[in-house]
Amino acid sequence: MSDGMNPDDIRTLMEDQLRLSRQLRERITELEDEQHAPVAVVGMGLRFPPAINTPEAYWDFLRGPGTALADIPEDRPGLRSVYDPVPGKTGRSYVDRAGFLTDIAGFDADFFGISQREARLLDPQQRMLLETSWEALERAGVAVRRSDRLNVGVYLGMMTSEYSERNEDRSDMSRIDPYYITGGGLSFGAGRVSYLMGFSGPVMGVETACSSSLTTLHLAVRALRARECRYALAGGANLLLSATLMVSLCQTRALSPDGRSKSFLATADGYGRGEGVGVLALMRLDDAEREGRPVLAVIRGTAVNHDGAASGLTAPNGPAQQEVIRAALADARIAPEELGFVEAHGTGTVLGDPIEIGALDGVLGKAVRRRGTPLTIGSVKSRLGHLEGASGIASVMKAALMLQHGVIPAAADPDDGELNPHIPWDRLGFRVPRKNLPWPAELARKVVGVNSFGMSGTNVHAVLEAHEPESAGPRSAGAPRTELITLSAKDPEGLDRLAEEVVAHLKHTDAARLPSVCHTLRAGRAPFPYRLVATGTTTDGLSEALAKAADAHRAQPTAATPPRTVTLVVTGPPQPLRAAVEVLAAAFPALSDAAGDADAAPGPRLAAVLGLLGVRVRQREATAHESGATAWIEWATDGRPQLWPLVGAEPDSAPELLVTALGELFAAGAELSLAALRGPGTAFVGDLPTYPFRHRRFWIDEPAVDATGVRAAGSQIAAPSSLDPEELTTYLAAQLQEVLQADDLDLDLSFLEVGGDSFMSTLFITRVQEHFEVGMTADQLSLDMPLRELLEKLAESIAAANANAGQGWKV
Repeated sequence: MSDGMNPDDIRTLMEDQLRLSRQLRERITELEDEQHAPVAVVGMGLRFPPAINTPEAYWDFLRGPGTALADIPEDRPGLRSVYDPVPGKTGRSYVDRAGFLTDIAGFDADFFGISQREARLLDPQQRMLLETSWEALERAGVAVRRSDRLNVGVYLGMMTSEYSERNEDRSDMSRIDPYYITGGGLSFGAGRVSYLMGFSGPVMGVETACSSSLTTLHLAVRALRARECRYALAGGANLLLSATLMVSLCQTRALSPDGRSKSFLATADGYGRGEGVGVLALMRLDDAEREGRPVLAVIRGTAVNHDGAASGLTAPNGPAQQEVIRAALADARIAPEELGFVEAHGTGTVLGDPIEIGALDGVLGKAVRRRGTPLTIGSVKSRLGHLEGASGIASVMKAALMLQHGVIPAAADPDDGELNPHIPWDRLGFRVPRKNLPWPAELARKVVGVNSFGMSGTNVHAVLEAHEPESAGPRSAGAPRTELITLSAKDPEGLDRLAEEVVAHLKHTDAARLPSVCHTLRAGRAPFPYRLVATGTTTDGLSEALAKAADAHRAQPTAATPPRTVTLVVTGPPQPLRAAVEVLAAAFPALSDAAGDADAAPGPRLAAVLGLLGVRVRQREATAHESGATAWIEWATDGRPQLWPLVGAEPDSAPELLVTALGELFAAGAELSLAALRGPGTAFVGDLPTYPFRHRRFWIDEPAVDATGVRAAGSQIAAPSSLDPEELTTYLAAQLQEVLQADDLDLDLSFLEVGGDSFMSTLFITRVQEHFEVGMTADQLSLDMPLRELLEKLAESIAAANANAGQGWKV
């Protein structure tokens, strides 16, 4: 028996233990990195006062002078009626200025498949959230097709939904219908975005008062890190529609009499209100970089907490704010001395500003003074107004734009007077800039903190950093290749407007950026029935070709009907075709896998390439002298045959021929997957024109203050005097048109396609039952069949149910 282990065995055991220990440490590090994974801001959609609708317009506003404040609009009679300049009057508001949006009634209901009736009853916040969510994803290059069920989480913050109040007349309940709940309930804004766009990720509506939308950012970051969703939308909305909250805030003296938040100024006397809607599109940074998304800024960390047992529910709590700032920095793995700017909550109240500055000093002050470079602070509320539930997202957007451009906008005007004397500015090492400043060159990183707190006691802090992409290396300086631009819209007017905007954009696009612009328009936009294509090798050539295509479409606008079949035809010896496939794989690296083995038959290889691009083909052999090409595709458009070559006499022409053929297929209505045409070094760009929504006015006027009386309820459509099927069908069509509040009704579309839903079908049947017995219930209606067929079926049911009643049916 051995007295001990063999030295070699001991050495092997120790090596195994060391290897396992290294693996364990690596796994722990990997898990910790997952918990702190950076998140990219890849897109923005916004509506800020007075008419700031793009990130570019917002940046111009931030760098310029003045504020967004305006008098109460004419279409807000309730706010105007309670105004009295003398503070303290019971039931009155002393504020007549705020940051108002120019247009909150306009909405493209047809684009989202919403009936006019529902659109009119929808809170305008929900309408604008739909449009800004769409724009944020388009700017990120994420094409939204409802059938795809993209894994997008939706996190939206709103404080109030005041629009539905105009239907709350206790003397007349006829205004209350099913959309009273879904059109105004705070939980339905996020749900409606996900429902109408077909998302599959988590959906949350958040209400923490003024910190609502920054709380949504925190939740979205956590969800992306936990891989609960691949993409996330985080945003907020706020509108000033009701006199109730305005009067309440004035009774507490929370508001500034002149309507402006004078952040950190000696004249601070309350906050100024503002309207706005903002949505951020987010992804994990590693996913965004791998997919070539436009990274506007990187979210390094976030944190949220509550004041707890403070001096009052609505009073700021300095120690709690310090805790949340420290937690966010720890989550971001950022040291206090690395921050160059803090976008403060900065309401401009006598109580709030000193407490917030004190909290920032408690966490950052010592490090800032030690480094010697002042910490710059500001608050967009002094310019834009306090957007309440949407204020946090407005601040994050400002921070992202600052980091993107490397400029700190002025936080106060030169003539704004002295800073708040209750804040010890001389010892803090903080500054409030009165002009635009470059980012401090002394700081190695561009890092911003964004602070927010709400009257609910919920505090949030986020830490963002500028994105420093890894160099992709110089692109080859070969000859320019043929590029393809694809545009589409749901109506001819929208396509015309989009084409004009893209043509104008191309005129300011340099050659190096052109492939990315074309890639974004091809792969980052959802396809619609009205379509345009253009090909070219230069920006000027593409611009001219697109303008000509738009002119031709304007003269004869038609919606594309997808071809039923596409046939691939190959002929001649295999070698030229094999060479062409190799050229395609070299020109478009994403096609190389589909191109397959170089020794395989070239026909199936070309079919596989087309399949990756979304073209499902059937193959056939060419007949003699059918075409001069080596390979081509063919289909029929409106009964007319179309034939486009893929491989000609020279294999090197294959990329140009493929791009041209795909463009013609797209114009013909084919559903394609054009992301694989992305060339080396090509990425999505985020500053292209987005979908040109066609706005119509949907608005419920506020009832007059002294209005009395009861409105007439029920249908105003006269019932037919007989059970003749044609008369009944005509009556039903008129009744349905009134229920939908539609200008006209296309009976070839289905109930769902004209914006109907289960609420609408129940209301429709209820209206019909005012005059007739109906032999079927709302849930028995087939909502997918054409309206003409549905109404005829319903007319037959009514005739059968009322046949024995003679002239005794309801009238």
